[in-house]
Amino acid sequence: MNLDVQTITATALGIALSACCGFRVFVPLLVAGLASRFHIFSFAESFQWLSSTPALIALGAATLFEIAAYYIPFIDNILDAIATPLAAIAGTLLATSVIPIDNEWMKWMIGIIAGGGGAGLVASGTGLLRLLSSKTTLGTGNAVVATGENTAAIGGSVLAFVIPVIMAILFLFAFYWVIKKLVNRFSRKASI
Repeated sequence: MNLDVQTITATALGIALSACCGFRVFVPLLVAGLASRFHIFSFAESFQWLSSTPALIALGAATLFEIAAYYIPFIDNILDAIATPLAAIAGTLLATSVIPIDNEWMKWMIGIIAGGGGAGLVASGTGLLRLLSSKTTLGTGNAVVATGENTAAIGGSVLAFVIPVIMAILFLFAFYWVIKKLVNRFSRKASI
């Protein structure tokens, strides 16, 4: 298998954008659509519709709604239940749309595993953080969590285009760290 720089960079971009879907579902889709519209990068041919005017308008409206709704206590917890599966779908879509592999089956498998899995893991983690915040602050601290997620989604999505390999490595290390912590925590509880 011959991996060139373009393939590695595009795969890293897909992983980084997908992970950002775990923070906010529509922000990375909007950023990627705008980047494609301004010819910063190009989607695979079957995903060009993501940079169309109707898609950008819909993604912009969805992004504004999503960001605003996360500042409403307890509505944000309800959104987390909806956003986690949507994040996995959006992560799969983004990863699949940028990975330059000719084999469609392989492209979708990588998109589902790396993109959907990464986005789902991040969304699950932020959902648990919000539940903890809701429990300990009665929802008053959730605005701080929402601001952090918005910053991570926007900043991560933009940086994914500037330094895709570094962003992908950072997200992969974060995934590893979270999984390791969860495994350690559950194994301690099981031994008690």
